Amino acid sequence: MSAPAEVVPGSSTHAIDVRDLGVRYNLRFTRKTTFRQSFSGLLRRGEGAKEFWALRDVTFRIVHGESLAVIGPNGAGKSTLLQVLAGIIIPSAGSVDVRGQVSSLLTLGAGFDLELTGRDNILLAGAFLGIDSGEMKRRMDSIVQYADIGEFMDAPIKTYSSGMRARLGFAIATSVDPDILLLDEVLATGDATFRAKSKIRVLELVRGAKAIVLVTHDMNWVTEYCNRAILLEKGHVVIEGDPAEVVRVHEERSARAKAERDAAIAAGRPVG
Repeated sequence: MSAPAEVVPGSSTHAIDVRDLGVRYNLRFTRKTTFRQSFSGLLRRGEGAKEFWALRDVTFRIVHGESLAVIGPNGAGKSTLLQVLAGIIIPSAGSVDVRGQVSSLLTLGAGFDLELTGRDNILLAGAFLGIDSGEMKRRMDSIVQYADIGEFMDAPIKTYSSGMRARLGFAIATSVDPDILLLDEVLATGDATFRAKSKIRVLELVRGAKAIVLVTHDMNWVTEYCNRAILLEKGHVVIEGDPAEVVRVHEERSARAKAERDAAIAAGRPVG
């Protein structure tokens, strides 16, 4: 049995310090959606198992001014890692020390009220982030302008497309001048103009000595705009370092895994 996660007094020299992080799921107590998503992984880890580790022995540190890309195949643990950093998931092992105000589309998306308008949700998100309504009202015009969703700003969120919700969430998350910004594939949403505008905003935050953690499948973003990268596979860190090198290793391993799957299918062997 691993020790529970430890809260470590932080140092001002870093934004995020993760040591030996582990997240364990007990399949007898997780939701059905989690069970379905995890079942194939459970079988690969051995029949009859009642738990599996979504993350194991993950260690890294980010200082202010760094933009860290987290990449890897589906099911690698990327989104779980972001949820831990956002405080949504409590780790099963290790320590996580986050220094500064965190802004995340993960928490903002969960906090949207589908029955309220976009404007009302801006105020709601501000309250969720600990910002008073007067300050959010002062920021309202710039958020509305940046999100650029027109008359839908006065319509209920339930009428929004997923792209429109992401645009509003991104506009809010980056308007509050966070010390740490967590993003999960947000730059893959929306049209090319908004994606380009999003990249500019993230770069402005990095230049302002903010820390960014980005989960993405866009390798161009990783190599062009991130200082460092981590490759996750099956909950473990495979490699951490220069983005170009991490992307190269990821692409080589992905190509090898695809070739092995194709060979197994051609031979009629089970694919796991």
